[in-house]
This record gives sequence, C-alpha cells and structure tokens, in this order.
Amino acid sequence: MMRFLPLLATLLVTAASLVHGDTPAELKGHKGLVYSVAFSPDGKVLATAGFDNDVKLWDFASGKEIRTLTGHTGAVYCVAYNKDGTLLASSSLDGTIRLWNGPDGKFVREIKGHTGIVDSVAFSPDGKILASGGQDKSVRLWNPTDGKEIKNLGTHAGGVFGVAFSPDGKWLASAGSGPMPADNVVKIWDVMGQKELKVLKGITATPTGVVFTPDNKNVLAISLDRFLHQWDVATGNETRKLGPTPDDPYGIAFSRDGKLLATSGYAGYVITWNLGEGKMILSRKLKTFGAYCICFTPDGKFLVTGHDNHSCLITPVTGP
Repeated sequence: MMRFLPLLATLLVTAASLVHGDTPAELKGHKGLVYSVAFSPDGKVLATAGFDNDVKLWDFASGKEIRTLTGHTGAVYCVAYNKDGTLLASSSLDGTIRLWNGPDGKFVREIKGHTGIVDSVAFSPDGKILASGGQDKSVRLWNPTDGKEIKNLGTHAGGVFGVAFSPDGKWLASAGSGPMPADNVVKIWDVMGQKELKVLKGITATPTGVVFTPDNKNVLAISLDRFLHQWDVATGNETRKLGPTPDDPYGIAFSRDGKLLATSGYAGYVITWNLGEGKMILSRKLKTFGAYCICFTPDGKFLVTGHDNHSCLITPVTGP
C-alpha cells in the first residue's frame, strides 16, 4: 500500500507565502508526510497528522504553527475534532487513540483496544461517541469522556480505512478492504442498536474513504478502483458511479454548506464534484505529489491537502 512509503528527510520550516489575500499558500513544519487534516469548528485552527509521529496545530489565518502535540510512538493517520472543538482525537500506527484538549492542545487521555494501526476516527455529531476503524479489521465505539470502549461493533474481511457518522448521528459507515473484490465494501451500522444494518457492494478495490451526504440519504466512498461510488442508504443500492479519477484517491470531504465534494489522490490530483449534476466541476494536478487528505476551509473558498513532501497546500476551489 502507498501508505507505507518511506519517509523523506526535510528541513523544519514554518509557513511563509500567501495564496490569496491573507490565506497561506503552504504550511511546512512536519518531518514526515501529512496524512490527515481537520479544522476546528470555529475555523481558526487547522490540525494536521504526520508520519513523523506528531500532531501539529496551526493558526490558519497567519499560517503559523501554534504547537506540536507529541506522544504517539508511530505515524499519525487521522485527526478529528468534536462538535464544539473541546476535544481533538488522533489515531496512530502505534495502535492507540489520543485525546487532546482542543483549545490548548494539552493531552487528555490515551485510548487502547485496537491491535494494529488505527486508520480512522470520527466523533458523532453530538460529540458523545468516538468511532474508530483499524487494521485489526474492527469498527469500535468509545466513550470520549472516560476512554472506555462502548462496543466492538464487528469486523470487515480486511483493514478498515475510514469511518464516518451520518449527520443525524443514527448511522456509522465504515469502509473496509478484503482479499477479494467482493470483500471491498462499505458497512452501515445502527449506532443506537450497536449492530450491522447493511453491506454496500460494488467496489472492486480497496475503499480509502467514506462520507454521508448532508441529507443523510446517501453514502459515498472513494476507492483504488478510481471511482466515486454512491449508495442509497435506505435500499442499500448503488445509485451512481462517477469517474474514473486520474489517480488513486485517498482524500474525500464535503464543503460545510454541503454543495461541493472534493477528492484528492496519490499523484497530486484534486477534483471538485457537483453531486447534484453528477459531474466533475474541476480537475487539476497540484505541484506536489501525494495528496493523501483534503478538507475545505470553513468559508468554502479553499482546499487544504496534505502531501508526501511534509507540507500542506492551500489552493482556491475555483482554480489552480
């Protein structure tokens, strides 16, 4: 898998240039590739996860690093904020999840239970549940207040590369790989009932990310088959397949207003999609290789991507 590429050496530099007005064009500071990015709910702070074992917090308006959160003993694969920004979760190659105080980055607690890489974490919309998926094939629910496991929901045939709550918090989606194409599926779980509801099929290679549409009606997944798959949650039927993308997609995110979807890929391609019309709006190749993750800025005007060269790039949604 691409995720295990060796880390490159680089200098430790803090952000400099601007892409548009007061928006920074690039954030530099990690000493390993950047695999996950997430904005605080107020949009002021960007959290980044690096394969240098660190989580970094950035003042996005100035592009300056606020602090580095240390403690993981392996590459950090995912970062996620809860609804009010009081907690930041990070997951790692070391098999743990760490919770940090959102406002000041102070360590809160370590969560253990997975027996391999924890690829993905996500808070429920109300912030009361933390979900995780990992290379031990399991999907788990945790109580972030005390760090105790609520439920090991079940497993996929292979590693779980993404988890996402529906906007209403009723469902959890997990994207998992398997030894055969038929095992590369998205599962829908009933959060309150703590049980598997549906298995969504149609993917022919490892799924690398999953999201719900803002109306709760559909689930979307990206995959190494280079297509964007969409299913109707109520029926479990695949209703749309968009693509192919020009490279292997690793990042997927909705804008906060839910009008646009963006995906990013291994060769550095970034694509914005209009799901209402079922088409690509813009596809462009960034100057830097390996766009492993993507998110919209809170105002929806820019995209933030994490890269192989240890940086984050900030690019306008409407152009290169």
